[in-house]
Amino acid sequence: MTKLSVNINKIATLRNARGGDLPSVVEAAVKLQEFGAQGITIHPRPDERHITRKDVYDLKPLVSTEFNIEGNPHRPFIDMVLEIKPEQVTLVPDADDAITSNAGWDCEMHLGFLKNVISEFKKAGIRTSIFLDPNPEMVKFAAETGTDRIELYTEAYAKNYSRNKEEAIKPYVETAKEAEKYGLGVNAGHDLSLENLKYFSDQIPNLLEVSIGHALISEALYMGMENTVQAYLKRLAKW
Repeated sequence: MTKLSVNINKIATLRNARGGDLPSVVEAAVKLQEFGAQGITIHPRPDERHITRKDVYDLKPLVSTEFNIEGNPHRPFIDMVLEIKPEQVTLVPDADDAITSNAGWDCEMHLGFLKNVISEFKKAGIRTSIFLDPNPEMVKFAAETGTDRIELYTEAYAKNYSRNKEEAIKPYVETAKEAEKYGLGVNAGHDLSLENLKYFSDQIPNLLEVSIGHALISEALYMGMENTVQAYLKRLAKW
């Protein structure tokens, strides 16, 4: 079964809008795991617009499932991840001022850089994943970086799902199949939701993990957090 990792950035966004510690990202992470989430994802950015460095350190001892830290591998980010030692680090090439992640890596262009960064993480025993657009031709270069997994950037799929889901999924299936050839695990994330997740999960081979934040937290406002997590897990079930 594909694991569900819940991105809690939006909990931090809501907290930061008012100041203080309500809602608590730490309590949210604990509750989400109690409700069935199989991982917690955070994406600390340099401006701390949502997740702060303090959050990263506070969460470490309380994540009992899988801790996944996403981010652009600037030196301060690398050093923090090496100190925290999460189960997984996901490398994302987002600009510091980007509202949200908006593109995958050009692994051919950044091959040397990614090799060096990934080597540091792997020496520390941290599984690595790199954010990738649905482009089968890029998988070869992703494999050359030494990464363990790729994370498929699913915004294009989500945008086109309601218009033509068969066409929307095609490049993702092709990229996932290519990843299998190179022995790479496949993760996915960005704009996946209760509406579009099941079809994606059913079609993508070797899908090990999805990271979902914005839609899940938004849906939890109406459905409650426990019900929402359970609804996502049902979408991922293969029976």
